[in-house]
Amino acid sequence: MNLADEQILVTGADGFIGSHLTEELLRRGCRVRAFVYYNSLNSWGWLDSLAAEPPANLDVVAGDVRDAASVEQAMDGCGVVLHLAALIAIPYSYRCPSSYVETNIRGTMNVLDSGRKLGVKKIVHTSTSEVYGSAQSVPINESHPLNAQSPYAATKIAGDQLALSYAQSFDLPVAVIRPFNTYGPRQSARAVIPTVITQIAAGQEVIRLGATEPTRDFNYVADTVAGFIAVAESDQTIGRVLNTGTGHEISIADTAALIARVMDRQVMIEQDPDRLRPSGSEVDRLCADASLAKQLTGWEPAYAGVEGLERGLAQTAAWFGNAQNLARYRVGQYQV
Repeated sequence: MNLADEQILVTGADGFIGSHLTEELLRRGCRVRAFVYYNSLNSWGWLDSLAAEPPANLDVVAGDVRDAASVEQAMDGCGVVLHLAALIAIPYSYRCPSSYVETNIRGTMNVLDSGRKLGVKKIVHTSTSEVYGSAQSVPINESHPLNAQSPYAATKIAGDQLALSYAQSFDLPVAVIRPFNTYGPRQSARAVIPTVITQIAAGQEVIRLGATEPTRDFNYVADTVAGFIAVAESDQTIGRVLNTGTGHEISIADTAALIARVMDRQVMIEQDPDRLRPSGSEVDRLCADASLAKQLTGWEPAYAGVEGLERGLAQTAAWFGNAQNLARYRVGQYQV
């Protein structure tokens, strides 16, 4: 499938990954309808960082993925849907799990129902490596058991299964992309890499973190965006789940040390009890096997291994180091 021939709906286009994906599609000359969360400020989230005059091939629609009518209206006339709208903050899911059910499950069902009714050509649904829980074997392929260690992960598993059930029950052309630990410019400081970078950029020498022993497979946002596009373009991905990740795991402690080195700073790490997950909920190890994505789509990470991670961290730190960008964040103030 050639995405340049299609009107593309991106849900969650105002978010971290969604805004980067929208920008890349626009750079490629695609016609994009960006579905953003309605608010009284008329904010388009991170799409507000686009040029003052939106490009002609961008149509921004405000709505709520939990509302079936607004989803259907936004999807009408679109051939491809890239569904990223979700609540993703794991700590907040402990406090307000019902909101995750409404957004991540009911919202996904609204997307699937609208896609079925309107006869879209392809839906790419966004999963997360959190659905695997702590790795029982590494690297983690798509056959790894699912284990929800947080309400967030449980709702993402449910959304994934809904998407796959619609592919089997109604022949809906759905693919599920499962990115591992995306990072980069614009990410929320609730995530560990921006947490470290913003504290260092603000001049702090003692960095407050949660658990530092777990390992993660960090992926620069440009690679994740390329994964979405590759999965959308490939006809072989329908009805499949595909991991996108580098296959390189690194502990949180070592990641913080690498960031400090990239930013040429000396720091100490102090554990903040408020940032720890509940007992039994921490995912201790994640490392991706993305060979299926390479086999079916040709996708490979451009920011792989230690060298790729260091390069991605440098680009991320440079963005956060810009005073205007850093001013958007409440550095040092932890909020779930």
